[in-house]
Amino acid sequence: MTELCSVVLAAGVGRRLRPLTGMVAKALCPVGNVALLDLALGRLAGLGLAGPAQVAVNAWYLADQVASAVGRRAHLSVESGPAPLGTAGALGALRDWIDGRGVLVGNADAYLAGGDLRALLAGWDGRGTRLLGTPGPPEEFGRYRFAGYSLLPWHRVRGLDAVPAELVRTMWRREEADGELTVVPYGGTYLDTGTPVDYLAANLHAAGPDGCLVAPDALVTGGARHAVIGAGAVVEGRVERCVVWPGGYVGPDEYLTGAIRYGSSGTVTAPAPDEGAPE
Repeated sequence: MTELCSVVLAAGVGRRLRPLTGMVAKALCPVGNVALLDLALGRLAGLGLAGPAQVAVNAWYLADQVASAVGRRAHLSVESGPAPLGTAGALGALRDWIDGRGVLVGNADAYLAGGDLRALLAGWDGRGTRLLGTPGPPEEFGRYRFAGYSLLPWHRVRGLDAVPAELVRTMWRREEADGELTVVPYGGTYLDTGTPVDYLAANLHAAGPDGCLVAPDALVTGGARHAVIGAGAVVEGRVERCVVWPGGYVGPDEYLTGAIRYGSSGTVTAPAPDEGAPE
């Protein structure tokens, strides 16, 4: 297989997750009490890709937070314009760093579990473009929805510039039309965590069926069922199908369900997809 590097895209603003992303970069939002960025870097390390020579992370929104979290674990590309460069522009800014290698590109907000990312790499000759896919909806490529990771050949990446642009328009649709795009099915669970509903679903999946993940220094004196409770959080009331962020507080008279609690009283509701649907 051709020499490979990887880029984790972590520059997004995460508007659909506000107000959570008003305080924390989307890539640093915790899923299962682990930051999404850490999950992505761990996933790449499992493929043998680690360190600033092999892995890069881009940043724009709340870039200082992302830079601090990355530390020396990866090469950092900080975008300084009035808006992020997008998925294609980010690779254009990293073109000299990529320098002739194939590149595995992952969205920091992709939650993957139960499948093997190696299927995307197996037998790759360094020529065609591959996308990880999961059966839709929405059906974006044939019957598949893009599942957060793509594998790109150098001869395609070298033509990208550091200007705002997206891979789906500058590369993927053209290759699809030319028959040079392959969708590799992902055998596990994929969620993009970009909305409160999917973000909560990813956390509850990480907790396991009806399970709870409670940080060692969290204090739960009330009740918790199918929940993720972060570091330093205090739950005196009851939570069910909830995420309590690090340092969050649930008062003794509160009963939260289908929600994300941040701080002492901030709440983002995220009902299950069938809740509130017309009968």
